[in-house]
Amino acid sequence: MRLKFRNITATPDSHVAEWGVEGIATAIERGGLAHLRRIAHEALSDPYGGVALDLEQAIAVADSPLAGLMGELLERARSGPRGEAANRVLLAIAQSGLTAREFAARLGTSSSRLSTYATGKVMPSAAALISMERLARS
Repeated sequence: MRLKFRNITATPDSHVAEWGVEGIATAIERGGLAHLRRIAHEALSDPYGGVALDLEQAIAVADSPLAGLMGELLERARSGPRGEAANRVLLAIAQSGLTAREFAARLGTSSSRLSTYATGKVMPSAAALISMERLARS
């Protein structure tokens, strides 16, 4: 059976980044191994990129046992140093009692830059991470 998407303009032959959450969820529920491999390849190549973020949402809504397996794949991809740094940034923001915007301002950076650290898209320097953790304790 050939995979078909409904309610989206992308096709199963389009790049996975064009599928969005609904296309990825459909592929998890009704796609074949080739579709899952394409999703996995994209998510593993950038565990905090657009496809990985869409996959995270699709896992939450997909009605398939394969959703759990795809969740494990994403979790493993994010368990490296980048994921740990992102978790430390989120913890520092939470411990500070400040909003993310206030926290960024006190660090002397923009909210968007802080967001890239908190999502793991960008790895903060050691100096930046130390500054964040000091700010959280002050």
